[in-house]
Amino acid sequence: MTKLTLTNYAQTSTTVLENEFIDHHMVQANGEYVKVYLLLLRHLHRPEGMLSVSEMADMLECTEKDVRRALRYWKKQDLVDYTEQTEEAPRLPKDADEAGAPPNIQQYRSREGRKEFKELLFVAEQYLGKTLSSTEIDTITYFYDMLHMSAELIEYLIEYCVENGHKSMHYIKKVALSWNERNIRSVSEAKANTILYNKNCYSVLNAYGIKGRAPAASEIAYIRRWNEEYCFSLDIILEACNRTMNTIHQPNFEYTDTILKNWFEKKVHKREDIELLDMDFRKEKESKKKPAVKPAVNAKSNKFNNFTGRSYDMDSLERRLVQQ
Repeated sequence: MTKLTLTNYAQTSTTVLENEFIDHHMVQANGEYVKVYLLLLRHLHRPEGMLSVSEMADMLECTEKDVRRALRYWKKQDLVDYTEQTEEAPRLPKDADEAGAPPNIQQYRSREGRKEFKELLFVAEQYLGKTLSSTEIDTITYFYDMLHMSAELIEYLIEYCVENGHKSMHYIKKVALSWNERNIRSVSEAKANTILYNKNCYSVLNAYGIKGRAPAASEIAYIRRWNEEYCFSLDIILEACNRTMNTIHQPNFEYTDTILKNWFEKKVHKREDIELLDMDFRKEKESKKKPAVKPAVNAKSNKFNNFTGRSYDMDSLERRLVQQ
């Protein structure tokens, strides 16, 4: 299964690792990839044959997808190669194919070598205007293998993002995940979603009372964030727009973004979630309005009782008045 070279396989209880691997390969590799490589090396000559993908995943306490990703990486580094699958070669559970599980190693190798995938990488480089890094290739492979997006859909995905001024693979991945959540599987569905997105833009402008013009670039950036990063439906976005108008009485994308960002951080997914937040806010507001209980004032301790009381002889005063 591999092209690993052992320079000094001294004894069966020892696994020898080449210095070249440590000096040139280990530093740049993901730690999980290194673990898979070392496990392969450890079991290179075991009598019962190489480990299966599922066995490696169990031993490393990771997923089979993680193992396949690592195998692909080492294959690109020319340290691992796959042979035709035999009875003793890496294997999957008997019902793997029927259950729709990810392809086995040999299937994966053939997919990597497909002409359409190589052409996809070439097209991606043309759109992005640069040579793809290994991380960017891994991301596109993730779209292809894990999200099961077709090469045609991935090409449109990259084209769509670049045309809207975004060449960052991080941003492209966010859009891909958003499409995956919406179960978009074809270019036609993606274009329909784009039309819906354009409809959303004008719906937002209408909510603000803006008529007769297209959204500005900065406004589109906000709406795209609300749709693709926050993943909010149109009704939630319009609710935030309405609250903006009711509060400050003028269109303000930044103010609306503050509302939506707060809802996003508080895990709002539907209108009912907003109603629960409103209810909690009202309760907190009412509790602050309740007056504090003041201690009872002791009548004997007021300031007028600090003076010494005086007594008068009213009869004597009356006689003096009569004698005058």
